[in-house]
Amino acid sequence: MKNKSSKTRTIKVDYLARVEGEGALYIKIADGIVKDVNLKIFEAPRFFEALLQGRDFTEAPDITSRICGICPVAYLMSACHAMEDICKVQIPTELRNLRRLIYCGEWIKSHSLHIFMLNLPDLLGFDDAIGMAQQHPDVVKNGLRLKKIGNTLMELVGGRDIHPINVKVGGFYKAPTASELNDLVPELKKCLDLAINALDFFSKLNYFDYEEDYEFVALSHPEEYPFNEGDLISNKGLNFNISEFDKYFIEEHVPHSTALHTYLKDRGECFVGPLARYALNFEKLTPKAKKAAKKINILGQCNNPSKGILIRTIEVIFALEEALHIINSYKQAESCILVKPTAGVGYGCTEAPRGICFHKYEIDDSGNILYANIVPPTAINQKTIEKDIRNIVYNLVKTNPNIKDKELQSYSEQLIRSYDPCISCSTHFLDLTVDRQ
Repeated sequence: MKNKSSKTRTIKVDYLARVEGEGALYIKIADGIVKDVNLKIFEAPRFFEALLQGRDFTEAPDITSRICGICPVAYLMSACHAMEDICKVQIPTELRNLRRLIYCGEWIKSHSLHIFMLNLPDLLGFDDAIGMAQQHPDVVKNGLRLKKIGNTLMELVGGRDIHPINVKVGGFYKAPTASELNDLVPELKKCLDLAINALDFFSKLNYFDYEEDYEFVALSHPEEYPFNEGDLISNKGLNFNISEFDKYFIEEHVPHSTALHTYLKDRGECFVGPLARYALNFEKLTPKAKKAAKKINILGQCNNPSKGILIRTIEVIFALEEALHIINSYKQAESCILVKPTAGVGYGCTEAPRGICFHKYEIDDSGNILYANIVPPTAINQKTIEKDIRNIVYNLVKTNPNIKDKELQSYSEQLIRSYDPCISCSTHFLDLTVDRQ
């Protein structure tokens, strides 16, 4: 860190700790006013959409799942749904339930990693989870236990816990037996209790005093808390089929990022992810998840991003309870149905841990992929993150014009971590520059 005697001061941090990926944040302050905030994502584009062209439609799930090692199920499911949409097939109930089950595993794994290893150290005043573990060993052990049951679910249903290999267009290569799933029930029940206790602990921590009037966007299903299916809705009146995604969203290249900024036409930035799902689907939570939410008095909508850890924990409770429900009613059936290629365009949109993951494909009648477009959740949240940083830094500087750059950096990093950005998905993250003039 360098402090200069001139009016311009610069802070540089090579990498932001405890987020997935790498990049930079630039803040310009002149006369006490925040003039510019750029969330700079500088990882080289990986060209997955171009890589898909010419490949067989059945390869899309396995190829796109390599986009992310933390949320591969989101890409698997969105690709499968899009291809099945083109080919006009409907998945049987048992296979549909297995897809929800593997998504439960991904949410539990991903949320637990973020909650306990990435976000919680900020709230408890530690630089990392290792330091936190010295004073709160049981908290860290419980977090790792929750993450492990998520991994186990993904491994059993998906073949392995990182980049699962058992998912295919039309279902799965192999379906687990009821006995294999029932073996997980005791640990799932124990982890459900751990998650409920963790939520009570988290509810007593201190959070930023900051709220924003967000436009939340998420899938909405008439009967279920959303994973794989539904229309896209917002808390400000939007309601449209996923096939109309291009009608409502714009993808735009900005000079400071190798990831496209995605936002709503004529409306601007929006917010996707746990807070959005929770705001728009609260009544569809499972009973214990809803009861836990009521106990900490966060009902329906939370407009404070720093409290995202609470909403993620409620979603972990939901996912554990949903997994138990699916296993209890599971009856092993055929592992897949036959899907024959048909020329056309199809759409898939599922709820990754961090928000909606949209896929659009065109294939010919031989099943060759002619076109692919993938929009990850972090690409949608980028503009909202920048706006939040602008507002928080403005308030901090207004309240204390002499606030140290190190404090601004700390607040900014904590805010970004609260979003749990997956920067590799959006194509990495944090070198921070504060320019004071």
